[in-house]
Amino acid sequence: MKKIITIFSIALFFNSCVGTDKFVLRTSLGKVNKVMVVTKASDWTGDLGTAIRNSFGELVVGLPQPEPMLSVSQIGPNAFGSMMNISRNILIIGEGEKEDFYIKKNVYAQPQTVIYVYGTDDASIIKVFNEYKKEIISAYISSDILMTQNIFKAKQLELSEFKTLQEIGVSFTIPKEYKTVDDTGEFLWLRQHLKSGIAKTGSNNILVYAIPLEEELKVSENIIAVRNRIGKKHIPGSDPETMYMITEEAYTPHTSETFLDGKKAFETRGKWEVKNDFMAGPFINYSVVDKARNRIVVFEGFTYAPSVNKRAFIFELEAIAKSMKIQ
Repeated sequence: MKKIITIFSIALFFNSCVGTDKFVLRTSLGKVNKVMVVTKASDWTGDLGTAIRNSFGELVVGLPQPEPMLSVSQIGPNAFGSMMNISRNILIIGEGEKEDFYIKKNVYAQPQTVIYVYGTDDASIIKVFNEYKKEIISAYISSDILMTQNIFKAKQLELSEFKTLQEIGVSFTIPKEYKTVDDTGEFLWLRQHLKSGIAKTGSNNILVYAIPLEEELKVSENIIAVRNRIGKKHIPGSDPETMYMITEEAYTPHTSETFLDGKKAFETRGKWEVKNDFMAGPFINYSVVDKARNRIVVFEGFTYAPSVNKRAFIFELEAIAKSMKIQ
């Protein structure tokens, strides 16, 4: 047993070094939207753990099943060694002489985001965490978005073959698994088939189009009307005359202001359904105000994956949307 441990240690050493003077970080491990919290078990079962779980456990808007923004696991400081510190997203909690909060990248592995929260006692730590929790959540999600985009870059589609993207003058980092459903020069529909349960299939879908910018102040008000009009025209059901995609009428979508490619945009999350049919699922829509060309560029991603969680699928669509570049 001692010999095996020695060999493993030597392998780790050579995997971390190049030549005699250059240290190379190991590749991080961990699922997307997953955070490992390093803190004492007594803290994790107390008020501090409750504060972390409640904050990270806020539900993702628009999903049919309740799913948290971030999944969490806990490990004690004594167990946080070389086998565990290669997790991609880490939150380190500790007591110190003063309150402190900071973020570091690629500390033990890469890509990696390590966030440190310190306080003088338990109440102080909770105070610091609550003060910075939005920034903490944003840092982990942004890091996973970038990591996902980098994975897609290694296997991305050649965008010059799509008439619509060329006509609109927009590009994205889209993996090769997506296949063309429709590409008219004004409207693009791409689909990736998914395995979404036992003996079932599902799909992730991308829509790209542009519409005239009429009244900037009413862009957010018109998003649902626009997507319903596009759904009726371009996304048919099994009977195109009576079945087509609409926004689910029983669920009110949530729209928030953001920026994409440096431009004002609106992110809308909600649920879609097929009128007069039983198909449904979540969608994420980005309507980007392109003042230079007096138009709105729209990216929409929607998922059909019956009976399974869909957070990861929508997150991939979000990563693709946020790779948008407008010429």
